[in-house]
Amino acid sequence: MRIAFDHQTFCNQKYGGVSRYFTSLAEQLVELDQDVRIFAPCHQNHYAKDLPTGIVHGFGVPRYPPRSLRVLTSVNRFVARRAIENWEPDIVHETFYSSHRSGPRTSRTVITVYDMIHELFKESFSDNDPTTRIKRMAINRADHVICISKNTESDLMNLFDIPKDKISCVHLGFEQFLSLPKADINSPAFDRPFLLYVSGRHAYKNFAGFLRSVAASPRLIQDFDVIAFGAGHFMPEELALFKKLGFRNSQVRHVTGNESLLGLYYQKARALVYPSFYEGFGLPPLEAMVHQCPVISSNSSAMPEVIGEAAEFFDPYDVDDMTRAIESVVYSEERISQLKILGQARLTKFSWGRCAEESLAVYARLI
Repeated sequence: MRIAFDHQTFCNQKYGGVSRYFTSLAEQLVELDQDVRIFAPCHQNHYAKDLPTGIVHGFGVPRYPPRSLRVLTSVNRFVARRAIENWEPDIVHETFYSSHRSGPRTSRTVITVYDMIHELFKESFSDNDPTTRIKRMAINRADHVICISKNTESDLMNLFDIPKDKISCVHLGFEQFLSLPKADINSPAFDRPFLLYVSGRHAYKNFAGFLRSVAASPRLIQDFDVIAFGAGHFMPEELALFKKLGFRNSQVRHVTGNESLLGLYYQKARALVYPSFYEGFGLPPLEAMVHQCPVISSNSSAMPEVIGEAAEFFDPYDVDDMTRAIESVVYSEERISQLKILGQARLTKFSWGRCAEESLAVYARLI
């Protein structure tokens, strides 16, 4: 089967969950003897360079020149579509939402929906954000939709009135990150116990609620630092919140880096706290389980579906309940050991190989 992935996520993302999903999917589909090509004429994606020769049609650059994104997006769309049309694939899997078709009408089109955050948390985005309008156009145009969780599938049907027979649920896989040198493992950064937060810090991610839950406990705020891994540096209003809540200078720290560094922070953390109000899937808990890091998670949206019993759950809207959940884990060696064992068992439910097999079954039904 000829399967084409379009340019969108590879040209827009250097790193990120969506491009990692498609590179992992492409690699596994090749293992299943499928003819897979990614059409990304001029891309800036870190993961694409590690794919086997012949999958990526295009060339990578370290970064786009300043103020060139709009022009390069148009050029990439035009060149990629012509190349896809000439190749005549059976399936075109569009890697993000676009008002423009990425392949010929003779090919069947699939699109993946990751979450319905823009629709459920409108206040977190600009009034001029076109994502919902373009997403609806892309979904209506597609022959079939893949959702990455049952929760996202349910939200999509309710919010966009998409029939169930047009949707399939295919769970994601997960990564085990490469180890860092021993010198990094013994870094002074790990001298104090810490709680790990991994994600962006939009309002729906509930980072502020997490901090309030730590500050509400005299024991937690005394005994633990907080590490926020990823996204941008702290904003002035965040720094003001840290001070207001009573955190000491540098007790809440921002760290960013590659996946090997993230893997190290998972290994060293007392626990991962995942307080989000909504996630379409939620990879950090699975990543934490791979690295023997106990998980303390919100009980909302897709989290129970993905995590199963391998976490201490809390109501993300209840600061006291979050405090209870954190204390019940970090001060109990027995509970930590139990969550590590449950995490290892839970990981057997997810793999990129299974994701590829189920995606291929979707493609096969379409043609």
